[in-house]
Amino acid sequence: MTTVSRNQPTILDDVKRRSGWAVFMGLLTIALGIVLLMYPLATATATTLFLGWTLTLVGLAEIVLAFASQTPGQFFLRLLIAVLYGLTGIVLIVNPFTGAESLTLFVGSMLVVRGILAMVAAFRVRPLDGWGWLVADSIANLAAGGLIIAKWPSSTAWAVGTLVGASVLVTGVSRTVLAARIRRGAGEVAQVAKGAA
Repeated sequence: MTTVSRNQPTILDDVKRRSGWAVFMGLLTIALGIVLLMYPLATATATTLFLGWTLTLVGLAEIVLAFASQTPGQFFLRLLIAVLYGLTGIVLIVNPFTGAESLTLFVGSMLVVRGILAMVAAFRVRPLDGWGWLVADSIANLAAGGLIIAKWPSSTAWAVGTLVGASVLVTGVSRTVLAARIRRGAGEVAQVAKGAA
């Protein structure tokens, strides 16, 4: 009994500290979402370039892994994958506006998948106060992804920047509210523990 009461303030302090950082990161995410909404074309270009560089680096990593393969079949398969990743990445870097159309479809699919995963996460933490915000995050991602796919390819001009910005903004709001409620709950438990002592 003594061990629990001695350790409880340490655990509560840790929860409050971590939730404080989560609130801060949520606010930064909200700010980023607002910036992305203000500059949708720049967001689309930056996202295309980021994806291009990422695919190029993955291609280089696959080349390294190809040389570590045990059989010739694995070697050539990894080499083929490396070439596909690398060429796709280079095309996106060299022609970010041309690649934006394909990127728009990719982002739409990604948002749908993210929405499904967020819904699963929401139901996993369902008893927790504020779980509805995760559901809102999930619905926003599903709606954004569905709209991008439904309007593709005409959605290329506005979709990536606007809808990704909106998704980031809603994610920031939901995470901030959830972290703030956790922090407040930890504070209430601490008050009850002090009163009981």
